[in-house]
Amino acid sequence: MRELINPATGLPFAEVPDTPVEEVAKAVSAARAAYEEWSQATPGERARVLLRLADLVEAEAEELTRLEVEETGKPAAVFRDGELPFAADNLRFFAGAARSLEGTGAGVFSAGYTSVLLRRPVGVVGSIAPWNFPFVMAVWKVGPAVAAGNAVVIKPAPQTPRTTLRLAELFGAAGAPDGLVQAVTGGAEVGQALVTDPGVDMVSVTGSTETGRAVMTGAAATLKRVHLELGGKAPALVFEDADLAEMARGVAMGGRRTTPARTAPRPPASTSPGRSTATRWRRSRRRWPASPPATPGTRRRTSAR
Repeated sequence: MRELINPATGLPFAEVPDTPVEEVAKAVSAARAAYEEWSQATPGERARVLLRLADLVEAEAEELTRLEVEETGKPAAVFRDGELPFAADNLRFFAGAARSLEGTGAGVFSAGYTSVLLRRPVGVVGSIAPWNFPFVMAVWKVGPAVAAGNAVVIKPAPQTPRTTLRLAELFGAAGAPDGLVQAVTGGAEVGQALVTDPGVDMVSVTGSTETGRAVMTGAAATLKRVHLELGGKAPALVFEDADLAEMARGVAMGGRRTTPARTAPRPPASTSPGRSTATRWRRSRRRWPASPPATPGTRRRTSAR
């Protein structure tokens, strides 16, 4: 069992079992069986499942908010009023996209032959998601893959697994075939088992550069397709004609909204060292006081770390 720690209090609040490494292959096999059915579903059938899923996500807004806030410590309003509606809207977008998966063109390139470009499902996608936006990241990884006719086995970050586990359950409630979307839990060893499983056709990872290198190495043996979104702090460059008040507000919000009180991102770089860029940024940061995540009006959470 893995103990989950609330980062706002530093206290344990739940336990979630890690998936045994040997069970990962079983999850992949079940996903493969579901894929054989799902890949033959019509675009309309896929879209209906995603639309029902979006409705279910909205219906469970309070419970999903509780799970996400306990694990990440982010302000409840940030998730309930921002990230969750955004995720539901994304699911509806993917439902629409499922009906638009057509070839990009057709033509005659050689005498007597007609060439047609078609989009086909890849197969089973192994996804690994980070801890900072657990639910939204899960939706981004699973939604488009399922819309295109694929099955997914997703591993959330070990610190924040529960909204992803619930998303997998909601897929079943929305009418997806058994095993189409599955969540496995645990650390690097579970992720490695997923990446190297020969039954996985593609790997999608959001995480650190170090994780990306390990995934590329593990996927190379079976020539898997790989999609990597690797991390780093987004830079902010301030030019001569910038509105410094807007710059300070935007950078402070982006760097502090869901981060702990002790986080201290660096001041933005300026092309004009003599201007008061860093001073304005520091003043704007102080307008984001920390308070407990569930407190109404909280813009930045407290942290025990």
